Amino acid sequence: MLLCRCTWPNDILIDCQLNRVIFLIPHQNYRQFTESENTLNPSKISPETIQSLKTFDSATISNAVEQFGRRDATSGYANLDLRCQFPEYEPMVGFAVTARCDSSTTADSRPQKIDQLFEVIAAAPKPAIIVVQHSGSDRLKSCFFGDMFAAVTQQRFGAVGAVTDAGCRDRAGIVRRAPGYQIFSPGWVVSHGHGAYIDFNVKVSICGLTISPGDLLHGDESGLLNIPHDIADQVANEAQNVRNSESEFFEFIKSESFSMEELARRSTAHP
Repeated sequence: MLLCRCTWPNDILIDCQLNRVIFLIPHQNYRQFTESENTLNPSKISPETIQSLKTFDSATISNAVEQFGRRDATSGYANLDLRCQFPEYEPMVGFAVTARCDSSTTADSRPQKIDQLFEVIAAAPKPAIIVVQHSGSDRLKSCFFGDMFAAVTQQRFGAVGAVTDAGCRDRAGIVRRAPGYQIFSPGWVVSHGHGAYIDFNVKVSICGLTISPGDLLHGDESGLLNIPHDIADQVANEAQNVRNSESEFFEFIKSESFSMEELARRSTAHP
C-alpha cells in the first residue's frame, strides 16, 4: 500500500485512486472558495454548542429535537441500512460536506476530481463530516473511503468522520491511522474501483436521510440524524431535560411506588 505525504498548505501527495496512482497538487493550483462561491453557509453555531451536543447520545438528541415540533417524528434520520462502524467512539457531530461519486463504472476514464473534493472540505465549516452519495451502477461494490482518505481529511482538513450509502475499506487502517474518525456506511468492500466524483455541495440522500451542504449532523451507534441550525443551541439544553426525565423513569420502575396506573401516566409516544 502506498503512503500519502501531506504538507498542507504547500502541497499534497495523495493517492488519487485511494491507494494506487500518486499525483501532486501544487499549492498555486489550490484556491480557497470565496463566501459567494461556497454554497455552504458558514454556521454561527459555537464550538461550545458542538461540544455540548457530543455529550449526548443520538437517541436522546432525537427526542430533544422532537420537543420543538419542527418536523414529523418519522423524518430527519437515516434508516437501518446505514451503520455506525465504530460504535465505541463518542458521538460524531459536525457540518456536512456533500458530494456524489461513482466508483463502479467499468473502465471509467472520467477525471477523479479528488483535488476538488479537498478544496471543498478545506473551505467548509468545521468540524466537517464528508457525505458522499453513490451515483453509479453497483452500490454494493462501490467504495469511497479508506485509511489514507480518513487520515488526510482528519489531520489536514478538520474532518471528524464520513458518511456514505456505499462501501469503505481499510477498517483496521482507519482505526490505526485516524483514531476517533467515525464512519457511517452499510459495510466494507476490499477494492476502490474506478473513483470519479461527479459534483460537490449538492443535496444528497443517504439511506433515507436527505442531507444538504452545511447540515448539522449527529451520529453514534443508534444512527444518524440532522439538527436544525436555528434550534441547535436549545437542543443541548432540551437533551438534558430528556436525560433527567428518563433517569427519573428508570428509578420509578425500580421503586416501591410502581403501579400500572402511574406507568400509563408516564408513558410517552417514543420508547
